[in-house]
Amino acid sequence: MADSRVAIVTGAARGIGAATAKRLAEDGFAVAVIDLDEKQCADTVSAIEAGGGTALAVGCDVSDAGQVQAAVDRIAAELGGPTVLVNNAGVIRDNMLFKMSEDDWDTVMNVHLRGSFLMSRAVQKHMVEAKWGRIVNLSSTSALGNRGQANYSTAKAGLQGLTKTLAIELGKFGVTANAIAPGFIATDMTKATAERVGMDFEDFTKAAAGQIPVARVGQPEDIANTVSFFVDERAGFVSGQVIYVAGGPKV
Repeated sequence: MADSRVAIVTGAARGIGAATAKRLAEDGFAVAVIDLDEKQCADTVSAIEAGGGTALAVGCDVSDAGQVQAAVDRIAAELGGPTVLVNNAGVIRDNMLFKMSEDDWDTVMNVHLRGSFLMSRAVQKHMVEAKWGRIVNLSSTSALGNRGQANYSTAKAGLQGLTKTLAIELGKFGVTANAIAPGFIATDMTKATAERVGMDFEDFTKAAAGQIPVARVGQPEDIANTVSFFVDERAGFVSGQVIYVAGGPKV
């Protein structure tokens, strides 16, 4: 594989992103921890360094092309050329269609879709030069449709199309692209959803677990473990795939 063992994880200050950054550090990668506010990355970076790993906190709005290029240039200069990219940064602006504003729509599209496009475009150069790379995009079971999430569902479905296209375009350079579609994962984002529908989070998770075949909700580490598989050298013949990590079948 490539000499470079540098990974970028966006939206890595907390939740799935933080768990993924920590797991990749355990796997031997130097990890660039990206989030909107660099200071918010401190806990993730500290946890990685406490475990003997190498991490760099980077503040970046992934929907801003200039900030993305500056972030990737800084990472390449300080850690080395990145050959693993996990596009995890995301936001929710849930509402029913008739209540959804243009800003609600645009914000979600810009972070999830535009951000993943910009990050992938900026990082692919380093992967192509190394003749090895891994891109993992975070989709969602909401890509199949979800009430009150027209924006989020559309963005997450779009990420699946982006993933398959990246796999086709970049495969000849030794780069794979895959997507993970999590089901219910216990994070701050799902807590926000519980608040939106007026439910206690514990009751919310119990209700969700009752609908999941494995009878529990997911944890951020469940997704991090799947990312670890996709970026492994041994997964080099797996590309353009979408895996639903949801405790049961979804499609």
